[in-house]
Amino acid sequence: MGKLSLAAKITHVPSLYLSEMPGPHHGCREAAIRGHHTIGQRCRELGVDTIVVFDVHWLVNAGYHVNCNSRFAGTYTSNELPHFIKDMSYAYPGNPELGRLIAETATANGVATRSHEIDSLELEYGTLVPMRYMNSDQHFKVVSVAGWCAWHNLQDSRRFGASVLEAIERSDSNVAVLASGSLSHRFNDNGSPEESIHQISREFFRQVDLRVVDLWRSGDWKTFCKMLPEYADLCEGEGGMHDTAMLLGLLGWDSYDRPVEIVTDYFCSSGTGQINAVFPLPRA
Repeated sequence: MGKLSLAAKITHVPSLYLSEMPGPHHGCREAAIRGHHTIGQRCRELGVDTIVVFDVHWLVNAGYHVNCNSRFAGTYTSNELPHFIKDMSYAYPGNPELGRLIAETATANGVATRSHEIDSLELEYGTLVPMRYMNSDQHFKVVSVAGWCAWHNLQDSRRFGASVLEAIERSDSNVAVLASGSLSHRFNDNGSPEESIHQISREFFRQVDLRVVDLWRSGDWKTFCKMLPEYADLCEGEGGMHDTAMLLGLLGWDSYDRPVEIVTDYFCSSGTGQINAVFPLPRA
């Protein structure tokens, strides 16, 4: 019988990779990278063998989709921000069995989902950036789920998340699930000065983000779930915040009551609000 061992909401900002490079931003995301290392180490300590990533950089227009090749390898350049991420090599094993089971379970539960084992279907950087720091030794198998659901309902993503938990428990895998996406996600205007890479685009977004973090710290998920649709809309949540809806569906939605553990404090990146936070699993 499979097991969910860890759940988290994580950043994947491309400036993590940029901060490795010589230049004016070298080291600027060290705290977030340390947070990824911490989460990766905790997964190892918990015996995790597979990481499932809800990736808001994988855009889909219809249905739910799971990328579950047996192996992923290549060289990645972001078509969105090629001056931030270019020629980043990667190689990770996959878990086709779990990916298929997720799709079968969600579809059986009324959320039409397809699993894909297509060599030319590449991973997006919402998966690749955190795996660079959590999984550089290819210790974990990787399954990537499309989290930028352009025309989908958050309640369907909630139901999808619940189906992911059901599939995990029916599998033979020990799994960590990562919702890979931002809080507010309004980029700085084109032409903003270079130093705005460390700023928020609107003070309103920062203030709402900080209130959300307070709700998470206090475990007030009933309030957060009520405000999630408006929050995602008014603060331009990344990918519609479907990754967050999936994660909370996995954990029990508004019946979830655990306070989060902040691994990397809230920070601003290119106008957006970011965090690394572990969501303690529901009490038995």
